[in-house]
Amino acid sequence: MIDLGGVEALVAVARAGTVHGAAADLGYTASAVSQQVKRLERQLGTPLLERVGRGVVLTAAGRLLVEDGEDLLRRVERTSSRVRAAEPRGGAPTGQVRLAAFSTAVRGLVAPLVGTLRHDAPGLDVVVDEYDPWEAVARIGAGQADLAVVHAWAGITLQVPLHAAHEDLGHDTADLIVPSGHRLAGQERVAPGDLLDETWASTLPDSICYAWFVHMFGTQPRQPRIAYWAPEFASHVALVRAGAAVSLLPRLGRGALPDGVVAVPVVDPVPVRTVGLVWRSSMGESPAVTYLRARLRATWRTRTGPQGPAADG
Repeated sequence: MIDLGGVEALVAVARAGTVHGAAADLGYTASAVSQQVKRLERQLGTPLLERVGRGVVLTAAGRLLVEDGEDLLRRVERTSSRVRAAEPRGGAPTGQVRLAAFSTAVRGLVAPLVGTLRHDAPGLDVVVDEYDPWEAVARIGAGQADLAVVHAWAGITLQVPLHAAHEDLGHDTADLIVPSGHRLAGQERVAPGDLLDETWASTLPDSICYAWFVHMFGTQPRQPRIAYWAPEFASHVALVRAGAAVSLLPRLGRGALPDGVVAVPVVDPVPVRTVGLVWRSSMGESPAVTYLRARLRATWRTRTGPQGPAADG
């Protein structure tokens, strides 16, 4: 009998590239991961990892086991989900769901929901990690998260793995935010060509929001100057309020803008993103994941309305 814990550990090593990386992903110690792999090697009677310098690489047998093991783990996960779904239930589901979500979704969707879940589903343990959509999808594919709230801007690809499923919640729009005394503060709308000479605050270069920023100015003769790089939109608001920069700010999770900061709609193109959910198909029948998906859909409708998050001043 092949030890599934050992297979999971070996697959994690293959994905992370190191035992320590696998341990961090699994929430184990490096020693525990090494012991699981060694136990699997004893069961199969063949080495699965070999040391090269300070690292390890898969042997030919290890590569074969990882290839089959990923499918095996998904099959086990699917069977577990089906068994749990077949159990008679008199209330809300139980168990842990690892939820990955981007920052504004944590503020605008997840935080309002998890507070009510403590009363509505006390047996459901939702563990929340904040990740950019690209990383969140990767963690779903690697089995490191069970459900993800993601977004994709028009024209920017968010590739979902073949063994994952997804659904859209709706659309979210971003606005230009400027100081209230700015030359564009009173405009009904602005276009990218109006913004080339502005000094900008932007999210980090490896983020999907920055990819949209580059895409938005793709038809212009040049990209505008970015002087401030910050992952948090709250920092952008502070920079705008100080008169140091302008920024694009999504409406989801934004809240009321402070005095001295105003939002101006952008057109040609409109900065719109699709917000949705991603999960592994093998967890499609999981009562906990199914329940959380339904609650996230309801929270989206309640907090945003049919047209998505509303603009505020």
